[in-house]
Amino acid sequence: MEKEDFLSKEFLKQFKDSKEFGSFIDEIYKRGIEAMLEGELDAHLGYLKNQNRPDINNARNGYGSKELKTKHGSIRIDVPRDRNASFEPQVVPKRSRLSTGIENLVISLYAKGMSNLDIEEQLKEIYDFRLSPSVISKITDKVSLDIVTWQNRPLEPVYFIAWFDGIVFKVRENSRVINKTIYLAVGLRPDGKKEVLGLWLGKNESSAYWMSVLTDLKARGVEDILITVTDNLNGFSSTIESVFPNSNKQICVVHQVRNSARYVVWKDKKEFAHDMKLIYTAPTKEAAESALKDFDNKWHDKYAYAVKSWYKNWEELSMFFDFPPEIRRIIYTTNIIENLTGKIRKYTKNKNSFPTDDAVKKSVYLAIREITKRWTQPIRSWEIILNQFIAIFGDRTGI
Repeated sequence: MEKEDFLSKEFLKQFKDSKEFGSFIDEIYKRGIEAMLEGELDAHLGYLKNQNRPDINNARNGYGSKELKTKHGSIRIDVPRDRNASFEPQVVPKRSRLSTGIENLVISLYAKGMSNLDIEEQLKEIYDFRLSPSVISKITDKVSLDIVTWQNRPLEPVYFIAWFDGIVFKVRENSRVINKTIYLAVGLRPDGKKEVLGLWLGKNESSAYWMSVLTDLKARGVEDILITVTDNLNGFSSTIESVFPNSNKQICVVHQVRNSARYVVWKDKKEFAHDMKLIYTAPTKEAAESALKDFDNKWHDKYAYAVKSWYKNWEELSMFFDFPPEIRRIIYTTNIIENLTGKIRKYTKNKNSFPTDDAVKKSVYLAIREITKRWTQPIRSWEIILNQFIAIFGDRTGI
C-alpha cells in the first residue's frame, strides 16, 4: 500500500473510532516486530525460512508467545525459536518485556524531572500499563554506563572558547543533606558548534577542584583553549594559567556587576549600575579605563570595596576589549553556560534533593542530553568569527 493511500481520507474512513484505529496500529506494530525477529533468526541460522536447510546442526523450532509493553500499549507477539536455544534476539531481548521505545520514553520522562512514581502514573494513565518504580529505576540506572562513556570520550585538540560554571544541588550524604556542586564546561569547537565537555561533582566550588577539571580535559586530548570565560572565583585564573598557560582569560563582567552591587544600598543601585555599564559598554579599552576612573571618583568614598574589586580584576575583566565586537559579545559574560544551567534547573526543579551522588549526576546528564539535542548549528555570525580567530591566533586554531 502506498503512503498516500495509507493516509488518505478514504482509507481512514473505514475506522469507526480512535479505538478501532488504535487496534490497527497495534497490529501493524506487532507485524513489524515479528518480521524483524524473523530476519534476525534468518541471520542467526544462515538461511531463509523457505530455503533448503544447509548441513548445519541447528534449525527453526516453532514459536513462543510473549507479551510486550510498548508506547502503543501491551501487545502479544510470536517470537521464533531455534532448536539449540542459541538465538538471542536484539529487537526484543530475552527476559525483557519492554521495547526500546518504552525504555527511551522512561528515560525521556525522567530527564524532564519526573519522579519514578510520576512516570509510573503517567504510563498507566496514557498507555494503560504499569511499570513498578523498581523497574523504572533499573531502566534509568542503565544511563550510568552512558555517563562513564560520555565523560571519558576524547575531545577536540583545540577549543576556540571554553565557558566554565558550577551549579549547586542538595545531595544526601551520611544521613545529612548538603550542598554539592556540579562543575560544567562548554567548549566552542572549530566548526562553530557548542559542546558540553563534561560534568564533574564536588563539594563547594573552588579553584582547587577546577584544577582537576582542567587536568581531566587535558588528559582527554585538549591541547589548547584560546579563550576561557569564568566567574570571578578567587584563584580560578591562576589555575587556568597552570594548565593552559597560553589561554586568554576573561572574567565574566555580569558576575562582577552583580558582586559589586551587593554592597550598594537600594536607593543608589540604579545610578551605581548605570555608571558601571558605562565601563563595560565603552567602545575601546582606553574609554573603559576613563569611565572606570570617573566611577572611582564618584563612588570610592561611599563604596570603596566595590570600586576596588574592579581595579583588582581589571586585567581579566577588560581582556574582551582586545577582540572585535562579534567575539566580544560572546566572551564578556558566561551567558552561554548560564543559559545551560538555567535549563538544567528547569529539568531538575521537581527534585528538592538527591539521595546519592549518582542520582544527581544521572539527572544532570539526562537534562544535558535533552538540551543539547538542539545544538546542531554553529553560533551566529560564525563565518565572520572564524576568520577573526584565524587572523588573531593563526596556527593555534589548528585550521
